[in-house]
Amino acid sequence: MAEEVILLDVGVSMFCLRVKIALAEKGIKCEYIEQDLQNKDPLLLKMNPFHNKVPVLIHNGKSICDSLIILQYIEEVWPEKPPLLPSDTYHRAQARLLADFTNKIHGCGWKICLWDGEKLEVAKKELVEMLTVIEGELGDKPYFGFGGERFGFVDVALIGFYSWFIVYEMFGKFSMESEFPKLSAWAKRCLQKESVSKSITDHIDGNKTYQYVVQSRKRLLE
Repeated sequence: MAEEVILLDVGVSMFCLRVKIALAEKGIKCEYIEQDLQNKDPLLLKMNPFHNKVPVLIHNGKSICDSLIILQYIEEVWPEKPPLLPSDTYHRAQARLLADFTNKIHGCGWKICLWDGEKLEVAKKELVEMLTVIEGELGDKPYFGFGGERFGFVDVALIGFYSWFIVYEMFGKFSMESEFPKLSAWAKRCLQKESVSKSITDHIDGNKTYQYVVQSRKRLLE
């Protein structure tokens, strides 16, 4: 019997994009059901009763929530597919740690999109500090995964933020390429991968993400 794999997602969510990219990298067929977070679907409420948030992966009727937990689940359930994590236990733990650190970008990024003046500058400083740490971990390596040799768990976790980086630039008035040339070059390499480019094709230029942020900003600041 064929496996049932469904993803409850929102197209602009960097966390949902992570899961889409991981599924594509593994070659796993999936049905995507777009969610309206202002009018939540009963299926979402049923499958994620704790937080009512996306992404939610439904595998043969069972739900898995939280993007990084979903990535680990995908890795464990389909181990015969191209791996995202190395076999070495220590390096697996380090990859999970850095992937978890990338989650902090989300909160800081929203501050950049919502705040002005001095608060905006504080948020920019926080984001720059985070990205400096991440770029330092990348160094001169082409990828984060497998000792820098190839695309892996951290790459999947971070490249989901790509269209949001463009939005942070627009609101924060800074250049990722100037501030973080190594991360910018890494992103371009990732976009050459079919699993990445096809997963985020609607958001590569950042326009849809920007419009989403503008609408969210208006609603939140009313």
